[in-house]
Amino acid sequence: MAKQVDYLIIGQGLAGSLLGWELMQAGCRIHLIDNQKENASQVAAGLINPITGMRLVKQADIETLLPCAQQTYHRLGQFFGQDFYIAKDMLRIVRNQKELHTFQQRSQNKAYLDYLVPELQIPPTSLHAPLGTIRQKKTGYLLTLKLLNCLKDFFQQKQCYQASQFDYQALQLNSGIRYQNITAKKIIFCEGYQAIANPWFKYLPFQLAKGEILTLTATSPLPDAIFNYGRWLIPLNRLQLRTGATFEPHQLDALPSTQGKQQLLEALIHIMPSLNTAHLIKHQAGIRPTTLDKAPFIGLHPQYDNVAIFNGFGAKGSLQIPFYSRHFTQYLRKQSPLIATVDCQRYANSKAPPA
Repeated sequence: MAKQVDYLIIGQGLAGSLLGWELMQAGCRIHLIDNQKENASQVAAGLINPITGMRLVKQADIETLLPCAQQTYHRLGQFFGQDFYIAKDMLRIVRNQKELHTFQQRSQNKAYLDYLVPELQIPPTSLHAPLGTIRQKKTGYLLTLKLLNCLKDFFQQKQCYQASQFDYQALQLNSGIRYQNITAKKIIFCEGYQAIANPWFKYLPFQLAKGEILTLTATSPLPDAIFNYGRWLIPLNRLQLRTGATFEPHQLDALPSTQGKQQLLEALIHIMPSLNTAHLIKHQAGIRPTTLDKAPFIGLHPQYDNVAIFNGFGAKGSLQIPFYSRHFTQYLRKQSPLIATVDCQRYANSKAPPA
């Protein structure tokens, strides 16, 4: 028997999962196919940080993105009876005089007062921070893997989840979408870095980067804050922590490396020497689907209006995906136009899309 749906979604990372959830909340019928290979979402720390970089720049559209993310994760938490988003202040270690000067300027800017405590903080005694620390507000992290597992179970219960490798050659586009025994109005690719092999969207300028993360157990209690020191440290409980992430744009495999582990451990022990006795319990790697202009790829293929993409969120997925899932759902249901800066057709003329 053929199964008829509105949207066939390929990929169950955070993008595919949250988009599928939003579409279902809007009354749409979906079917989701995932190859069950470890993706960047499963490895990601889910860090949400409104103020980033050496220049302490406020994330564009943070006043829109952050409330939507918080609301979405709270709503999902209520539905599943679990907490997925952990709000926690971040202590940023001041690394040099230039960064200190930038902070002093930002702390006098009213636009930053919701996100930065204007006075330097005295660091915990266990922290090596001779120039002090900056306390950032409205930061936190998403328990991404926990959320993905809950959504996978939900999709399975609704009989709209299929674990299999998607075969591009088997997709039929004439007179609607047909794949195996499934017919759909549109197919939406949410494949993460695997989109570079997608015959309809491989022309888009992805700039992939490998990232590695460590999970460790400390021998003494950890301070109750996220730390930012060029890398980051997230305390998962009194003794367990995650730290990351490396950025490697050339060695694009999902294999943990000795070099990546050493980089992370050296940076960690430098700022918190007591962690030199911490026990490594997990070392993971993933490939971020970052893009040339740092904006995601969302929208319809230039030639096929029943083929779409929802991808390219990179390291900011946990912040951006909730809003854009809702926005894309509204677009697909013809309730609002697509925001031009994320529309994948901004690159429609860069290379000839496949026929």
